[in-house]
Amino acid sequence: MRQSIAIALAALALVGAAVGVRSMARPMNYGEFEERVPQPAARGPIISYGPDPLQHVELWGPAIKRPIGVVLMLHGGCWQTGVAKADIMHAAAADLAKRGFAVWNVEYRGVDVPGGGYPGTFHDVAAAADLLAQRGKALGVDTSKVVAVGHSAGAQLALWLAGRARISRSSILAGRPPLHLLSVVSVGGLPDLASARVDAAGACGTDTVDRLVGAPGAARRDVFADTSPTALLPLGIRIDQVSGAQDPIAPPRFAEAFAAKARAHDPVTTTVVPGAGHFELIAPGTAAWAAVVRKIERPFTAEIGARAAAQPRPR
Repeated sequence: MRQSIAIALAALALVGAAVGVRSMARPMNYGEFEERVPQPAARGPIISYGPDPLQHVELWGPAIKRPIGVVLMLHGGCWQTGVAKADIMHAAAADLAKRGFAVWNVEYRGVDVPGGGYPGTFHDVAAAADLLAQRGKALGVDTSKVVAVGHSAGAQLALWLAGRARISRSSILAGRPPLHLLSVVSVGGLPDLASARVDAAGACGTDTVDRLVGAPGAARRDVFADTSPTALLPLGIRIDQVSGAQDPIAPPRFAEAFAAKARAHDPVTTTVVPGAGHFELIAPGTAAWAAVVRKIERPFTAEIGARAAAQPRPR
């Protein structure tokens, strides 16, 4: 499955070049990301939120005694476990830990494994967030300072998590989320599932979104009403979007279209990184990742500055 997705992404990149996209360097594809960005082993506790082995989170402890904040991280992979798991975000998690953040790296069941799809994938994400709210204090993190960060399909899930309180009580996905988020950072995101069903079909498969949102029925005619962040607007939270200018999977127009709908009620920013594709966005050391980090750090800017000022200066 990973090989077929990689082939599809490479084809999309070639299409982008054929229609006149120019840059100083070709953006990184999936295979190159896997080769160039070593993923360290998870460190810290692995915490289960359900009986399935995929229902767990990795807590990456910060490099300092008291965390600046918590990053609730959701990986992408076309909502398919066979494409990517939480370890695709290990380099990003390690980098954030070095910067002083605790990272709650969420694994969940994709649409291609038993229990995934509708409603299991969403229930997993909700349960992982609820567990942070319930156990965060005992684990030494401040759950009043949480930013949700998602890449690609994970960005859709992060935005969905922020809008979860707006889901109709008639939905199986309804709930009272106990976790307060300061902001959501959508990285190369697919925020509109109705659009992604068509526009991302080349990369993710023609039936992937259908499997994610479930089948319509008498009590659920609009399958996007409780699954798509666009349908849940306003989210009532700050939304920061970062896109690669040459991203063939989630081009900047996806973020721009979502921002146009969201900004009527929610504070939203959209940053486009020149020359970047889809995978530079989660590759530490790139300009794209630096842009993502700035958005993650934004709610904590004053605290980061105060901590830096308090550090003893070298003589």
